[in-house]
Amino acid sequence: MEKLLLTKSELKYVPKSYIFPSEIRPGNAKVPPCEFIPVIDMKQEQTKLIQQITNACKDYGIFQLINHGIEEKLLEDVLNVTKEFFELPYEEKSSLFSNDPNKIFRLYTSIDYMNEQVHYWRNALRHPCPVEQHIQFWPKKPHNYIELVGSYSAEVGKLSLRILDMIGEGLGLELGYFRDKTELAAAQLMNMNHYPPCPDPSLTLGLPKHGDANMITFILQEMDGLQVFRDGQWFAVKPLPNAFVVNIGYILEVTPFLLSCYAIMHILSLKVHG
Repeated sequence: MEKLLLTKSELKYVPKSYIFPSEIRPGNAKVPPCEFIPVIDMKQEQTKLIQQITNACKDYGIFQLINHGIEEKLLEDVLNVTKEFFELPYEEKSSLFSNDPNKIFRLYTSIDYMNEQVHYWRNALRHPCPVEQHIQFWPKKPHNYIELVGSYSAEVGKLSLRILDMIGEGLGLELGYFRDKTELAAAQLMNMNHYPPCPDPSLTLGLPKHGDANMITFILQEMDGLQVFRDGQWFAVKPLPNAFVVNIGYILEVTPFLLSCYAIMHILSLKVHG
């Protein structure tokens, strides 16, 4: 367990080091579905699209994006190759493993394993983009990981800049403000999260309550578990096929032009059979 959580349903119980105090862990309480997050269709008139995105940022700090132009086949392939990576024997990926939370590229478990009192039920692979500039850090297995994830990260990078341009236009800023005036818009970091099946999800968490410390995050949500906090209550975000959950980070939230709220989220563990 000190290396990586098992990828299959082999554990019959939650180890003590993964059990959170009762006031923090989710328990068995039912969480209502999140029906307030805007679902924004990019296949609509540009002026209306810009207004919807700007309002979503100001009012909620989070929205779901559909018909964004990234091919469904690529999204499926990326999810599949990521699963293949995490299912590789530990020996084939051990050179990537690090417990240093400050390392920009690393394969790791939880968040800061060596300094935590309780661990999160999560494995992750983090690496910088684009692949052309950081290929020495990217996994060599599976054999098609670099090709697929490289294409995916490039498409998401272009989409994120497009969304930032629309946010800027909606705020009355000059075209390309966020990409031209800030180096942060060009800094892209990919985080591949893997939440192994958990024997008792009521005892643990996949990620803690948090906001994102960046400008904007694109989440390709494959299954349930993502929740947002609003008005003193947690709400479950339903995954939409081939959609992105777009979350406004702290950096964009404090921009004087925007004055948005940022979304507070956490991730639950899931018990998956099969």
